[in-house]
Amino acid sequence: MRFGKRPRLRQRREFVAVQERGQKLHSGAYVVLGLRNNLGHPRLGITVSTRVGNAVVRNQVKRWVREAFRAVATEWPSMDVVVIARSSAPRAGREGAVRALAAVALEGRR
Repeated sequence: MRFGKRPRLRQRREFVAVQERGQKLHSGAYVVLGLRNNLGHPRLGITVSTRVGNAVVRNQVKRWVREAFRAVATEWPSMDVVVIARSSAPRAGREGAVRALAAVALEGRR
């Protein structure tokens, strides 16, 4: 399934807004920041630094996060989410990404 433009944060100012004003949740191998928006749907931004691994590993981590987002985004309120992968993200695997984003879904309901 394709991850189109609508559910993505695409501009630097959108990432910065979430990082400056959003709530932070530490979840194992990921740091997840969330900020409510008025768009009517959740959006995702992913940051994976070169410290996480080479390009193949970084892209794998991003695929895991997008897959986890697709699985839980229907439960989320309208919000912008930035996921920052830590260096332990490749060891956490796909399940680590699912746990991190599921934790955001729980926080969003409160």
